Amino acid sequence: MRSLLCAAGAAGILWAAAAVPAAADEPDGFTIGDPRITESSGLAASRLHPGIYWTHNDSDDGPYVYAVDGRSGRTVARITLRGIGAPRDVEAISIGPDGALYVGDIGDNLGGTWSHVWIYRFPEPRRLRDATVTATQFTVKYADGPRDAEALMVHPKTGRVYIASKKQDGGGALYEGPARLSTGGTNVFRKVAPIDLWVTDGAFSPDGTRLVMRSYFGARMYRWQQGRPKDIGSVGVPMQQQGESVTFTLDGRTLMYGSEGRDSEVEPVGLSGAQLPDAARSAGDGAGEDGANGAGGKGDSGGHKPAPGFVKGAVVLAVATALVMGVRRLLRRRS
Repeated sequence: MRSLLCAAGAAGILWAAAAVPAAADEPDGFTIGDPRITESSGLAASRLHPGIYWTHNDSDDGPYVYAVDGRSGRTVARITLRGIGAPRDVEAISIGPDGALYVGDIGDNLGGTWSHVWIYRFPEPRRLRDATVTATQFTVKYADGPRDAEALMVHPKTGRVYIASKKQDGGGALYEGPARLSTGGTNVFRKVAPIDLWVTDGAFSPDGTRLVMRSYFGARMYRWQQGRPKDIGSVGVPMQQQGESVTFTLDGRTLMYGSEGRDSEVEPVGLSGAQLPDAARSAGDGAGEDGANGAGGKGDSGGHKPAPGFVKGAVVLAVATALVMGVRRLLRRRS
């Protein structure tokens, strides 16, 4: 009996060790604790300051952008933009290869009636402290008329700016801006692909090979090929009060999802298989263009492999079970 108890105890210890998540690259989530941030609508992982996330309020706040520490949820800097008009409906933020932050004043809650919207650009500050910076303002129009949009993405390699509209007049769409934005006139964005999603935010992976689009309750991943998105499947989304924002971590292996509301949560979802950006993939993450498990079909889940901790736990449980059964047989033979 003592041998059986020892075996069971050993199995329990092994199972507990497997059940506790090992140290991983996936970051923890955090709560935005700043009482001034009640409508966090965009999210961008800082390039200069790892672990810092840039965000902003949706409306009725003024020309402000906040730097939030992803470890503590504390605001470490509030940047005031000058040289621009009064923001109307700020919905998105992204970082370009030029090291600048792009802020999308692109929302139109009147159903797409404003003749133009704006994008603001300013260099990411090298020091994290409250400051006032001069921003460049760009006027934007859509080739097919006014749109309501909440997602702005800057490609990290080409620097081209994209906007995703919400579903209206038959569906949402991805719009491409000119190769370089100009302050000398209106920047016309043209439709390049339909997006069958009520898009509330989007983001390019750091290497530019993946594009994620999220809605209030879902998200899809796209492979970026020759300047166009190829749908490779849905992505997990946490349950949130009002899902508004998304960004990749700097290593491209995790999505960080944000929500509106006071004390809103930013939650991580790890990627695997074909949904991982090319630069983040390794031999163990899946082989082939669409992953080893047949990922990539439209409407599937991206062919996710079981999480490493789950696999490890399952193996340990199987070994422990076999050990206990073996001891039981031995005891029966002795009795």
